[in-house]
Amino acid sequence: MAIHPDQRYLEGLLNNDNQLIEEVYRLFSPGVRIWIVQNSGSEDDAADIFQESLVDIYNQAKYKGLELTCPFQPFLLLVCKRKWLNEVKKRGLRPVTKSFDALSDHGEDVFAAAERVGMEEEKARLFLQQFQRLGEKCREILRLSLSGDRQEKIAEALGVTYGYLRKKKSECMATLMSYVSEKWVV
Repeated sequence: MAIHPDQRYLEGLLNNDNQLIEEVYRLFSPGVRIWIVQNSGSEDDAADIFQESLVDIYNQAKYKGLELTCPFQPFLLLVCKRKWLNEVKKRGLRPVTKSFDALSDHGEDVFAAAERVGMEEEKARLFLQQFQRLGEKCREILRLSLSGDRQEKIAEALGVTYGYLRKKKSECMATLMSYVSEKWVV
């Protein structure tokens, strides 16, 4: 898998590049702070967790050759959330949000989880890119079909029969999936 352009943030940490490190704090610490404060923490807790997470990432990059294959922001947020969850458990505070509990209950490696996030983002980008290759009519049918409206209503809006819509939607999806599969290399 290709190295993500956000690898520059790891390089900045490794090289003690003040400008890039300041950028990391400016861009990513507010989101971490908000999440931790909303989940039983304080501003000081958020600052500590953010700093400790950057140290962990630095150590992974320096001693284990960590290379980013996903964007830095979700990776950093995942590391911070895992670290905060451990702190919450240690302190015996009320549990944090359910979505985060679900993430942490599996006991999986945070770096593997972040890689999966990057993989899903790459799949979504590829899907959207290949979607643009479809003809206008196919894109319209698929867009409307994904809107959640009933198929009968969509057929009526397009001025086609329900049977035609189903057939055309199936053909469009098959074409889209063939485009995606020819580009996607695992």
